[in-house]
Amino acid sequence: MPTNAPNAPLKPFSAIVFDMDGTLLDTEMVFKEIVWDVSTELGFAMTDGLHHQIVGSSHETTNRLLVEAYGVSFPYAVFDDMCRTKMKARMELSVPVKTGVHEILRELRSARIPTAVATSSRAQHALGHLGHAGLLDHFAAVVTRDDVTNPKPHPEPYLRATQLLGIAPGQAIAVEDSHAGVRAAHAAGLQTIMVPDIVAPSDEISALCVAVMDSLHVLRDAAFPRG
Repeated sequence: MPTNAPNAPLKPFSAIVFDMDGTLLDTEMVFKEIVWDVSTELGFAMTDGLHHQIVGSSHETTNRLLVEAYGVSFPYAVFDDMCRTKMKARMELSVPVKTGVHEILRELRSARIPTAVATSSRAQHALGHLGHAGLLDHFAAVVTRDDVTNPKPHPEPYLRATQLLGIAPGQAIAVEDSHAGVRAAHAAGLQTIMVPDIVAPSDEISALCVAVMDSLHVLRDAAFPRG
């Protein structure tokens, strides 16, 4: 049964695969502000409900959701370009890192447990942001939207990540903040942990997780219990 207990025992694992935005990088709130600003500039009213649907989604899914919400006249290419430009400018100033990231990555490196990233972001975005945040060297593999045919919630990103790490999916933990990511990791067979950022888990999503945890500090304590 899934549990929300902060120190739930985890099954043995040989690797961890992290989502990026909202899990490693504290970028989802920044992007939320940008999405609202760009939507307003284009004459459309963004809503929390619609935004929650696009969190963690691929560009294709985001395009579909926005066109469904606003009609075929919605200028997605313009929207996407404006969001990318604003996000790039913000990230050039600094790339915020989620609480507990440095601590859990140090612990994993010390224990010689390999790590990877599975993200719906394009390679240029993912590698650039991880590099600017000083995190890129921690990962043995980074799987981006450009590396798969089917993005999250399809399991391919996580299957590709575990393949690159040379382990079976069942030997790895996946850490996610979005519903699409949880669905992808669970379908791939990883031990799935959600650390919510903007979007809270539904009952359905909680049932796909071995645990829903408040922070990466809690995950570190569960993965490396003291005493």
